[in-house]
Amino acid sequence: MRTFALHTTESAPEAAKAPLSAIETAWGFIPNLHRTLAESPVTLQAYDTLFSLFGQSSFTAAEQQVVYLAINVFNACEYCTAGHSVLARNAGLPADAIEALRESQPLADPRHEALRRFAETVVRERGRVGEEDLAAFFEAGFSRAQVLEVVLAVATKTISNYTNHITHTPNDTFMAATAWTAPQRRAAGA
Repeated sequence: MRTFALHTTESAPEAAKAPLSAIETAWGFIPNLHRTLAESPVTLQAYDTLFSLFGQSSFTAAEQQVVYLAINVFNACEYCTAGHSVLARNAGLPADAIEALRESQPLADPRHEALRRFAETVVRERGRVGEEDLAAFFEAGFSRAQVLEVVLAVATKTISNYTNHITHTPNDTFMAATAWTAPQRRAAGA
């Protein structure tokens, strides 16, 4: 049973109307995640701000999607995995890399694999990464600033992944070809 509204610019709380309108202008539509987040204008603003800031990080567009997909898959977020699969393709990530990320498999590109592993480790260990994890990340050519930028991505995806788990956000139409079922649900025959 869905208990959270998919707001429009007309139905959203007053403080969410302008942000939703800006999102619609930027994206050409309002994603269902944002329509759901509009119930809490401050949460919508926090997510949109963090998402925008991570987009300004020192990672390439493809690397950003490696980080996001690694986090989404680890957190078993079906909505975000489907959406970021499209964004990853648009960022130039090869189809085999996207599929490997969706299945928590190693990536052929050593730099991307180091990034995937580090992002997963940050989430799994709740930030308590070891010296070996940091060394591997640095050896792959990443910086101390990028360690913190991964933390920024984790914060961003925590908002969206947890929101989607709680509210059961339905996929948007652009995700039809990239729908994803979490391994836990596959095993349960969902």
